[in-house]
Amino acid sequence: QVQLVESGGGLVQAGGSLGLSCAASGSIFSINRMGWYRQAPGKQHQLVAVLISGESANYADSVKGRFTISRDNAKNTVYLQMNSLKPEDTAVYYCNADVWTTMRARGNYWGQGTQVTVSA
Repeated sequence: QVQLVESGGGLVQAGGSLGLSCAASGSIFSINRMGWYRQAPGKQHQLVAVLISGESANYADSVKGRFTISRDNAKNTVYLQMNSLKPEDTAVYYCNADVWTTMRARGNYWGQGTQVTVSA
């Protein structure tokens, strides 16, 4: 019905940068909210950044000033630019979207996850 496909991620040295993107496709009428979460081994799922339509971005305190979330509404795509990466940013990053479908149903959808590894 609705699919989220992530790209980007990989391995980078501390202090480096990476960019993630997530494209939503399928029976989409509108997207209210798109964001990124992450989960490191042995840790809880954590909100990284989120964009809600008509509102400013929200970031986890640990990434403020280093990460930037943006969105291309025409492409139903959300981006996460990650700068000044730290080893503690190592995690699987998941895209999430809150979607109204063309069937007027509201659903919450997840991407498959992409690995980000930051070496010291």
